[in-house]
Amino acid sequence: MIMSRIEAPRDEDTAAAGGLLDRLLSGLSAEAVLTDPDVTASYANDMASFCEAGTPAVVVLPRTVEQVQHVMRVATELRVPVVPQGARTGLSGAANATEGCVVLSLVKMDRILEINPVDRIAVVEPGVVNAALSRAVGEHGLYYPPDPSSWETCTIGGNIGTASGGLCCVKYGVTAEYVLGLDVVLADGRLMSTGRRTAKGVAGYDLTRLFVGSEGSLGIVVRAVLALKPQPPRQLVLAAEFASARAACDAVCRIMEGGHVPSLLELMDRTTVKAVNDLAHMGLPETTEALLLAAFDTHDPAADLALVGSLCEAAGATQVVPAEDAAESELLLQARRLSLTALEAVKGTTMIDDVCVPRSRLGDMLDGIERVAEKYALTIGVCAHAGDGNTHPTVCFDATDPDESRRARESFDEIMALGLELGGTITGEHGVGVLKKEWLAREIGPVGVEMQRAIKSAFDPLGLLNPGKLF
Repeated sequence: MIMSRIEAPRDEDTAAAGGLLDRLLSGLSAEAVLTDPDVTASYANDMASFCEAGTPAVVVLPRTVEQVQHVMRVATELRVPVVPQGARTGLSGAANATEGCVVLSLVKMDRILEINPVDRIAVVEPGVVNAALSRAVGEHGLYYPPDPSSWETCTIGGNIGTASGGLCCVKYGVTAEYVLGLDVVLADGRLMSTGRRTAKGVAGYDLTRLFVGSEGSLGIVVRAVLALKPQPPRQLVLAAEFASARAACDAVCRIMEGGHVPSLLELMDRTTVKAVNDLAHMGLPETTEALLLAAFDTHDPAADLALVGSLCEAAGATQVVPAEDAAESELLLQARRLSLTALEAVKGTTMIDDVCVPRSRLGDMLDGIERVAEKYALTIGVCAHAGDGNTHPTVCFDATDPDESRRARESFDEIMALGLELGGTITGEHGVGVLKKEWLAREIGPVGVEMQRAIKSAFDPLGLLNPGKLF
């Protein structure tokens, strides 16, 4: 329902809500403001499990920077919390609504404003879908590398807010490495520009990097200058089967130690392989304990794959199969992209962890996850950006079973503790949100928390932007 002005008598709470709505309508069209509870409820959560969410007072969908500024001025004036959102594909609860908040959905700000092949940049609004940008720059012979598994639906603003990664990070890096500059609406409605359009620039503190991964807690990104690369050749993929996850991790170490630079180096354990086959009937080898996918987008990928294939065999691979062409390669990549969806189908609900460890400890991490699964009598599948040491242990459980839900949560925490013990971090690319804020304090320590809170206070002294997240 598109909301309208309320003229009927109201109690104190309703009057306050009416004041908020009237103030919002003074700078937004009626179509941009939603109040039907059935509609606003659909904006309450992202895709994370076990994360609290409140009921939004209103959802607004601005189309211009000026409208975002208006929303923040009203929120500051009335002391109403604001939760910025993209496509809500996140996995940490970072986009979950706070009780009585304004949900500020940026999906309507979806214009690609500029693609510049000389400067190798794109200027975009936050609601641009990742895959749409990739296809648009590809028409100019350019490449935007960050490609989260949800790239067909996730937005650039959300990618910036959570510092997203993707399958190609082992060679090309994560979102933070491609954000050159930002336009940001601050909590009080002022507009600030950070960063640059140039290839180099070191003027002042790097506020651009500060906003990347801040989960909407410091300001609202309304425009981004993104670095692009020349479009590489089509990649070829190799699949290697192993009799143990430890052997597959040994192969990863040999590949990286050998100085190879794959465009992708992904691992799927036996549970994940079976789940993908059950969902999509892709014919992956279920006799394997671990399937390693390696890809190269060089001018002679077949030669690079041959070298990597030899390293896999030396590490104990039982079979090494290079793809014959781009179509076969894409089929293997599609299997990897289906991993999380397939694991969700195992029991109906998943908790997807995001622990990143040093590559040299990847084998220890996977062995530890297997012990956790046995301890809690749970199905836990692992897919991993193995070249980065970034694991996605996915706990499969029945959310209607209280005991199984409890065990799922306890196993999730134990996996995060294991990651820290191995010298890793609680999140490599999904962010902290609600799900991991207690663990953030454990990772960075009390002094780190104090300094991060000080930064938050400097940008948002009233604490209105995405409250309850991170800390």
